[in-house]
Amino acid sequence: MSQTHFYEVNIKWKDGRTGELSSPVLNKTIECATPPEFPNGVPGVWSPEHLFVAAINSCYMATFLAIASNFKVEIENFSCKTIARLEMVEGKYLITQAEMFPVIKLINPGTDMDKAMRVAEKAKAGCLVTNSMKTEITLTPEIA
Repeated sequence: MSQTHFYEVNIKWKDGRTGELSSPVLNKTIECATPPEFPNGVPGVWSPEHLFVAAINSCYMATFLAIASNFKVEIENFSCKTIARLEMVEGKYLITQAEMFPVIKLINPGTDMDKAMRVAEKAKAGCLVTNSMKTEITLTPEIA
């Protein structure tokens, strides 16, 4: 299997500050727009900022589940809330920090608690999305 992959995403402007994201290999489109905090922003629509945070969350989950499987840690439930900080730095907007709050419920908490904590840290270290960003990522896992 090749170690190089390509992912194509297209956007088509609809009107105002709204566009539609698509990919030739996916069935669904996603409407996106400038967030409402900015001039002419659109409330209730995915923004680039939300998609940035969604990339962190989805990659972390996929990485966590893969590593948990390798470590034979059985997961009953997984969720993760991530809160990102957008701020002006030297005249440019940057997402400077993202704080992740995964909640992991184990099938065997008595035997897998320590392994699950190691898996949570390994997933943070191995997440390709966060490894590709200059955003500071913090992790506060809750394992039950």
